[in-house]
Amino acid sequence: MSFSSHPLWLVGFRPFFALACLSGLSLPVVWALMFSGAIEAPAHAFSSTQWHGHEMFFGFGLAVLGGFLLTASKNWVKIRGYHGAPLVFLAGAWCFERLGMWFGGAWPQPLFLLSNLLFLVSLVAMLLWTLLRHRDTDGYRRDNVFFLLALPCFIVAKLLLLGESHAQAGQVMVLGLFRLAYLIMLERTLTEFMRGVFKADILRQPLLDGAIKALALLLAFADFLPPLPAAGLALLLALLLLVRFAFWKPGLAFSRIDIGIMYLGYLALTAQLLVAALEALVRIVWVGSVSIHLFTFGVMGLIAPAMLIRISRGHTGRKVAFDAADRGVLRIMILGLLLRVIAPQVFPAAYLLWVGLAAACWFACFATLAWRLIPMLLRPRVDGREH
Repeated sequence: MSFSSHPLWLVGFRPFFALACLSGLSLPVVWALMFSGAIEAPAHAFSSTQWHGHEMFFGFGLAVLGGFLLTASKNWVKIRGYHGAPLVFLAGAWCFERLGMWFGGAWPQPLFLLSNLLFLVSLVAMLLWTLLRHRDTDGYRRDNVFFLLALPCFIVAKLLLLGESHAQAGQVMVLGLFRLAYLIMLERTLTEFMRGVFKADILRQPLLDGAIKALALLLAFADFLPPLPAAGLALLLALLLLVRFAFWKPGLAFSRIDIGIMYLGYLALTAQLLVAALEALVRIVWVGSVSIHLFTFGVMGLIAPAMLIRISRGHTGRKVAFDAADRGVLRIMILGLLLRVIAPQVFPAAYLLWVGLAAACWFACFATLAWRLIPMLLRPRVDGREH
């Protein structure tokens, strides 16, 4: 068996969910140690906070989102999808970027830029090629217009985030693009989950769904808008999300943590919009970056582990069932959200402690997932199918 024909390279979720587990258990801990002064930050022109934001979005975040999109897009357009050497190349480019973000301060600028752009540009190009080339067979042709528009914007957001003068605009843009991606994922997956688990249909109204996605895309550029219109758009999107949430049978969903955790992520996304709007309208002092951590912990941190478990089990031929350990890691991430966002507002003097404990929650969650899921990702499907 050649290296590129190993089961790890059969489908996009396999290598990138493994990388998501490894980066999820390590990156927050490295940041906590850096924040406490235990280790030094990488020597770069940008700040350690920029490094942390970049790595959580473009390292961990894109490992999750990239694995999901590489897998889901092939199903949307009904093709075999990328496998073998293209996935080896993408995973190598992702690792090259991590090296560049840590050691690249001493590299020639062209090499540093190559390390930072190779993975993202390649991933975006491959996904766009899939969605555009097979547009006629795309089961989500209309909705996937938002991915066609948003994917190239990730490259712009990265360049802004790494810049000295536009880092804030880059942070707002990348958060907004991830917000849009998670909203699309929630629409599609929760519709299926609620029907499959509870035999229940949730509200899917094309005009409402389209307005939500259009506003989410527009808000990716909120930093380029005056504060009042940006706040108004955020409030409007939050209102539409809450209206839709009321018709998504939350009482039923919260009876099971594997579905309820997705609904909590939906509410955290809505709360992040409300906090962002409030910050734009009123000078308010939080302990810690509440808005961004509502998203990273409350949306990515809650939804991603459930996605990794469900897709890793289902797409390796196993029964999709959350056992006690799976439910435990979801509860750990709920605790992490409370420690990182709520506890500092109540006991601000212990802020360093809350950062450390929240990072420990990420480590415990993703170390457990790595131990349980990576062996599945390294082996052939248990039902005998190739992929």
